[in-house]
Amino acid sequence: MTGPAGPRPRKTTTNRLAIVAVGRLRPGPERDLYEHYAARLRPPPAVTEIPEARGSAAEVRRREGAALLAALPANATAIALDLGGEAPSSEGFAALLDRCAATGKPVAFVIGGAEGLDPDVLARVAHRLALGPMTWPHFLVRGMLAEQLYRAQAIRQNHPYHRAWRPG
Repeated sequence: MTGPAGPRPRKTTTNRLAIVAVGRLRPGPERDLYEHYAARLRPPPAVTEIPEARGSAAEVRRREGAALLAALPANATAIALDLGGEAPSSEGFAALLDRCAATGKPVAFVIGGAEGLDPDVLARVAHRLALGPMTWPHFLVRGMLAEQLYRAQAIRQNHPYHRAWRPG
């Protein structure tokens, strides 16, 4: 997570899955939701938390964006959670993760803060994904992402957690 002097940027990682997110997840329902699903992932994602910036909206995006980029593993396939991204089905998300895994590179999900992601971050990512057309609080997005990562893992392992037969 974070060290005493703030986030510890990483340039490489042995974990195949990382989450780089703005804000510190404090004890509460959002953290409980994230931990519930992250504990089911093998291995669980490495998480780097970036402090929330202050200032105008543009300045916040710029500062948080620079910190997010510094924390991304240099060789990772970066995927942004962004309202303007595509919203794949769970099966489509699992297929994307399979394609990313086939490259041999780690995958790093980027979650911005309340002001969204800076254009420099969006230019660095390989994919932009949305969790639907609604806007979600950035702390809740982390738990929703963990659940979809677990669901994708279940799909890839043909585990009954994901019930593909259910009507959409």
